[in-house]
Amino acid sequence: MAVEELQSIIKRCQILEEQDFKEEDFGLFQLAGQRCIDEGHIDQLLEIIQNEKNKIIIRNMGWNLVGPVVRCLLWNDKESDKRKDYLLMLDLLVKLCNPKELLLGLLELIEEPSGKQISQIILLLLRPLQTVIQKLHNNKAYSVGLALSTLWNQLSLLPVPYSKEQIQTDEYGLCQCCKASIEFTKPFVEEVIDAKENSLENEKLKDELLKFCFKSLKCPLLTAPFLEQPEEARNDPLKYFASEIIGFLSAIGDPFSKMIFNHRRKKRIWKHLEFEEEEDKQLADSMASLAYLVFVQGISIDQLPMVLSPLYLLQFNMGHIEVFLQRTEESVFYKGLDLLENGLLRIEDNSLLHQYLEIKSFLTVPQGLVKVMTLCPIETLRKKGLAMLQLYINKLDSQGKNTLFRCLLNTSNHSGVEAFIIQNIKNQIDVSLKRSHDNKWFTGPQLISLLDLVLFLPEGAETDLLQNSDRVTRCMISAPLAYPAFRYSAYRFATKHL
Repeated sequence: MAVEELQSIIKRCQILEEQDFKEEDFGLFQLAGQRCIDEGHIDQLLEIIQNEKNKIIIRNMGWNLVGPVVRCLLWNDKESDKRKDYLLMLDLLVKLCNPKELLLGLLELIEEPSGKQISQIILLLLRPLQTVIQKLHNNKAYSVGLALSTLWNQLSLLPVPYSKEQIQTDEYGLCQCCKASIEFTKPFVEEVIDAKENSLENEKLKDELLKFCFKSLKCPLLTAPFLEQPEEARNDPLKYFASEIIGFLSAIGDPFSKMIFNHRRKKRIWKHLEFEEEEDKQLADSMASLAYLVFVQGISIDQLPMVLSPLYLLQFNMGHIEVFLQRTEESVFYKGLDLLENGLLRIEDNSLLHQYLEIKSFLTVPQGLVKVMTLCPIETLRKKGLAMLQLYINKLDSQGKNTLFRCLLNTSNHSGVEAFIIQNIKNQIDVSLKRSHDNKWFTGPQLISLLDLVLFLPEGAETDLLQNSDRVTRCMISAPLAYPAFRYSAYRFATKHL
């Protein structure tokens, strides 16, 4: 019955001109076609679609059948005999139907699902979507941008796997979707590269691709972990995705070093206003992610000039480390700590001049480390945060150490952190006493001023000594107490508070 009804509609439309098709005809065709699919008349429907006499009708109305076919593909088991017929029908519709209508229809289908069905429909429809866009000759940049935006919005809803087992299982399909999105994007990147003339349409297409790359650096790559063992890293799908995204940026963006090092300059490197607005929203997280991938994971690091000094690289990356430490995800904390460690290990102890502390990030990063040490529920992260703070202290010169100790004593409000700082002060005093030359930052008046902060009771005589006993005891029982500065500061403390 459904087949006869569909054939009747087609017979009536065959005598009409294309412009004479009515909205009613579209609706009747869709209902009859869907009934054929529901009742299993696939062979007859395939014959109708492939009939040359129905070419104009299928071109204009056939896109209405894509949704029902896709739903059948999602519902039916992958081993089902009918699946091949459904896939053939989808391929025929993509080949024969109006690409403009198909584009909108496919994007609507990609936007619909949630949960695990997101990856299923993306993996099913990305290749047909790519074919449809390649058939469009006008406004291709707009179509590519619309498709990539829809794809990224759906990918951002999928949970990022956080362990080796989760990556291998890929329960929600994010890793497969990342690989599929690379295959989807690659022909359009090649089109930009191969363009013989730098037309406005080509520039627009390049900007749409760059937007997608920078969005991908933020999600999923900002929070994505990477397998550490070399034999595992070669098969890491997320690292493959990161390498390809950076490869796209290198191929169609500005020179790689300019793209990395110039992004904070007042003079923007992007030519279009929309991308500058996008930059304001996305670029801080994206560039932090890119810095981690380049300097820690080593992706495309060979494209950077080798003449850059370790201190310059540390200064450059401190802003990115600050971004990492402002987040709350465990994997992002690790990336910030790894990037900091990577920069600090390149420079010698006591070589980081105190003037660097005039740069905001050089003070906010150690304060961020304190928050990791005191607030993070994961012990390994707390320990690594502590180790990085100690490494950072070791790299500062004497005046820088003195300045940082003052800052942390004033801002930490945590007895454990204060005890850690006091221990470092004692160590610096010990080093100063053993050196042949005098270190004025941990002797004499500078030391007395610093010890006033150490022995300061926040609430005066009402201070809870039990809560502050650790910081007071560490000072009072230390061997350097015999040193005049300690004695003088202790005397001032006693006369003021006791």
